Amino acid sequence: MENLNFKLIYRFLGITAVLNGLFMWLAIPFSLYHNENAVLGILNAGIITVAIGLLLFFFNKPNSKKIQKKEGYLIVTLGWLTLSFTGMLPYLLSGAISSIPDAFFETISGYSTTGSSILKDIESMPKGILFWRSATHWIGGMGIIVLTIAILPLLGIGGMQLFMAEAPGPSADKLHPRITDTAKRLWLIYVLLTFVEFILLKVAGMTWFDAINHAMATVSTGGFSTKNSSVAYYNNMPIIQYIIAIFMFIAGTNFVLTYFALKGKIQKVLQNEEFKYYLFSVIGISTIIAVTIIFFQDPNLKTSIEHPMVFGKVESAFRHSFFSVISVITTTGFVTADFTMWNFFITAIFFSLFFLGGSAGSTSGGVKIVRHIILLKSSFLEFKKSLHPNAIIPVRYDGKAVSQTIVFNILSFFVLYMLIFILGTVILAFLGLDIKSALGACASSLGNIGPAIGSVSPVDNFSHLSVGAKWFCSFLMLIGRLELFTVLILLTPFFWRKN
Repeated sequence: MENLNFKLIYRFLGITAVLNGLFMWLAIPFSLYHNENAVLGILNAGIITVAIGLLLFFFNKPNSKKIQKKEGYLIVTLGWLTLSFTGMLPYLLSGAISSIPDAFFETISGYSTTGSSILKDIESMPKGILFWRSATHWIGGMGIIVLTIAILPLLGIGGMQLFMAEAPGPSADKLHPRITDTAKRLWLIYVLLTFVEFILLKVAGMTWFDAINHAMATVSTGGFSTKNSSVAYYNNMPIIQYIIAIFMFIAGTNFVLTYFALKGKIQKVLQNEEFKYYLFSVIGISTIIAVTIIFFQDPNLKTSIEHPMVFGKVESAFRHSFFSVISVITTTGFVTADFTMWNFFITAIFFSLFFLGGSAGSTSGGVKIVRHIILLKSSFLEFKKSLHPNAIIPVRYDGKAVSQTIVFNILSFFVLYMLIFILGTVILAFLGLDIKSALGACASSLGNIGPAIGSVSPVDNFSHLSVGAKWFCSFLMLIGRLELFTVLILLTPFFWRKN
């Protein structure tokens, strides 16, 4: 273990803690405005977190500032744990959540943008705490690791290894040759989308507080709402649901493509293979579900004809199916209706969507569409190779040959993902969940989705889980958010061997 630069790792964790503490203080004005007692808890949480960060930073001066791959994996994983353990302090010190397992679950659910919750009455929570809850989404969405990369040049530290370990998906696309400039552009797009959605939601009728919280939760594909019934609270205001659905779709798109779209290079977006599959999947699956709802009466869907934007059951069915499909595919987890109540066929479709995921390079979780594309193409090529065993036929994606290394990596990811899902389901069943709920909780936590099936359906939450089940789901959220390998490689003996 002597080959690991621990002083550099601790220094980086210090930066992470300082930034996290500063973000906590952004919640103070909301508590002050509403004259809440939680303000002292949030203030103290920020002080403790910043103090920890400063101690780690100033008492660890590394001789070398070069980050190797091993340090990169450790920094990202320990960075997320640092965020989660310090991020639960506002809940604990304000008294909003008194249990450490519950506070940790809610916190890591925020940073991992899962959106699962243990809160039974969200609307009774202090506004400052609700803002912090949404802020954990926003921080985790793009990754505070990427944010920190943007300031690392000031410290003389390079960050490519961190970006590769943090960026969602099988590859880390770059908008600019310098990784720090890439991080800055990503965050600029992230902030811009959040601000635009905030304005649109405010204009559409949300309060300014609800608008900023839902904007942060949407762009991060997190799903924490300030309402007990999530976005179903706005069922009589369809325009709000359409705005959120559109921004969920954008957030689930590769941010590189969003950058190209903002630069006016629309053709480049439309030609992208993953985007085409993503778009047609959303449209096709939403249409199938909407048609099923229309022709098989759904008692759960309440259609309002009082609002001028509602045109009866057809519009309502398409809106709810469109919203729900995007919410699950992008792993956002917002809810307008309980899709498990529509019928078994639709429930089965949604459960299969738990394993789809959004685009690589987006803030969404899950497997990612590009992996499905390459896996399917690789599988079909095996049929051709059976007929032409001597032929050399590469897997092609976006018109380019995909290296065997990437194909094997994706195959390994799928096998590992499914093994963890199966094992995780068995463990959750052992910890007290019925098999349906265990399947749903495991798929939801590993895919960072939020609502699931069984006792953790869209109208329920995770508060009834045992302490052991909450800790285990928290672990699943972490490895799911960091694409499995980043965390699990730390558990292998060869990682800790000297070079």
